[in-house]
Amino acid sequence: MTQTPWLGFSIDRSSGTPVFEQICSAIRARAASGAMGLGSKLPPTRVFATELGVSRSTVVTAYEQLVAEGYLSSQQGSGYRLCAVGEVELPQQSGVSADQDLASPPQEMPTSRPFRAGTPDMWLFPYRQWAKTVARVCRADPQAMFHGTGGFGAWALRQAICDHVAEWRGISARPEQVIVTAGATDALSICLHALAVAGDRVALEDPGYPPLSHFVTAQGLRADYLRLDDSGAILPSRSAAARLAILTPSHQFPLGGAMSPARRMEFLQWARETDAWIIEDDYDSEFRYAGRPIPAMAGFDRLQRSLYIGSFSKIFSNALRLGYLILPESLVQVFQHSIQRFGPLASSMPQQPLADFIASGEFYRHLRRVRRVYAERRRYLLSRLAQDFGAYGFCHDHQAGMQVVFHLTCNQRDRDICAAAAAQGLTLEALSGFVQRQTGASIAHNGLLLGFCGYNEAELEQGLLILKRLFD
Repeated sequence: MTQTPWLGFSIDRSSGTPVFEQICSAIRARAASGAMGLGSKLPPTRVFATELGVSRSTVVTAYEQLVAEGYLSSQQGSGYRLCAVGEVELPQQSGVSADQDLASPPQEMPTSRPFRAGTPDMWLFPYRQWAKTVARVCRADPQAMFHGTGGFGAWALRQAICDHVAEWRGISARPEQVIVTAGATDALSICLHALAVAGDRVALEDPGYPPLSHFVTAQGLRADYLRLDDSGAILPSRSAAARLAILTPSHQFPLGGAMSPARRMEFLQWARETDAWIIEDDYDSEFRYAGRPIPAMAGFDRLQRSLYIGSFSKIFSNALRLGYLILPESLVQVFQHSIQRFGPLASSMPQQPLADFIASGEFYRHLRRVRRVYAERRRYLLSRLAQDFGAYGFCHDHQAGMQVVFHLTCNQRDRDICAAAAAQGLTLEALSGFVQRQTGASIAHNGLLLGFCGYNEAELEQGLLILKRLFD
């Protein structure tokens, strides 16, 4: 539903774009188009919030974000004024008015469609605190936003990452061992370029993440698939001579569950004996809802035969596209040569602000908040599934992650349910679609991945009502 327009634009409540960002987008568009002149005074935050039907803090957050970006200036007692037009002008799409820009989300911005897995709730993002951090870094050391990151990334962020993984994942590392990456996929690409050559074998979990299999084969490597049992992935056969094994031991994707300590030690022993490397993808390990996160495999190993990949996309923001790779000391020089050859992909701009955000404690306040909210949504989803869907399947409660797997016990196929759900406005993923070897295993893995983090209880309830009708 579209709310009361103010200064020619409206807030779209049905949009997947946060209200804060809708306000920012509209003001940017007006600055770029000339609809607002240099020095134009913005409406007072309280008046603007009332006219738009939003909270005052939402308007304050939008204004302060635009101050940080250089669009607005603020002086005590005089409010906010437009202070830049050409210098920060944004290209405007032909045929798209400023009103349309505000009312509709960008094409790449998905609308709210339960139950998309692995999607953080960006409504919970600490926009105001982040904007203040960015503005503070810009004032104190603007060059830090663009220079001084080197091939491995900003030193301050690498130090903050070391502190984080020591506290949360039981990994002891120095900043020299950390590479700031453009997300987990970039980290995997760096590893494959540095450690493997065409024709090498790479062991992958099955079921696992399908794009990873495509990515490995696209590099000219051969994928060996590891079956799973109650202890986790089963070791590669000695005859396969895999060069690398890519594992999710703390929270297996997509099934959930953690690899047993004994199996972890078996993998580490295998790596030592075969001169192989283990790449630990720890994409959402912070989201454990019973106690603290369990130690990483790289912590067990003390970074001897294992490399550790982490990401800020699931914890903090999927828009920053920042992750990290932690190396054994013996591989630092090897990866330095590889980085020099292929070049870093991580943006330098958000690295210093993120380091400050972590050091100030704001990052951990945000993490505690989203863990609490996600835990409540997870409990709600599991209780509703047990209450109303017991005749169709069941869930294993692994007390972790951003999605649950609903294993089907009825005679319906997961792919058929997903196709029917898509026609009803839901986003479901079939568990059988994550099976790499399409044999009897794809039949055994018949279930639905249900993400819950990006949806409040009302949205989850609406999605469950639709899903129930499909089953019935």
